[in-house]
Amino acid sequence: GYDVVALASPERFVVGLEISNIAAEKAKQWSSSLPNADWFAFLVADFFKWRPSEPFDLIFDYTFFCALDPSMRLAWAETVSRLLKPDGELITLIYLISDQEGGPPYNNTVADYQKVLEPLGFKAVCMEDNELAIKPRKGVEKLGRWKRCGRPQSSL
Repeated sequence: GYDVVALASPERFVVGLEISNIAAEKAKQWSSSLPNADWFAFLVADFFKWRPSEPFDLIFDYTFFCALDPSMRLAWAETVSRLLKPDGELITLIYLISDQEGGPPYNNTVADYQKVLEPLGFKAVCMEDNELAIKPRKGVEKLGRWKRCGRPQSSL
């Protein structure tokens, strides 16, 4: 919820999607009296089944990908593609993990994102270390900026 609040402004309405009613209610409680409260909302929905009234300019995935079982990653990418406008952008906070058994979080690398996003026409236009990462995650978080740069590849 903190990122939702930080990104919200008069020029940018932000939606925070949460599957947990409890988490969404807590976010609403602590944020409802903030000065920018008119520019964000917390909704409860299943990301994969959610059908908003219109697509988004930007999606910010804050370590959601690494929380998903790897078998769900292609569905994640397809859902991101469906929820974004054709010229929309995806920002990913990638928590690099390569030595963990089981999960969540599950092992993941930049290549794991590329594997599911590139066939849908996305390309990383920027990939850099997250300089604002908390101390224990310094050097293991990357920020990726993805745009559609071509047509989706055929699955034939």
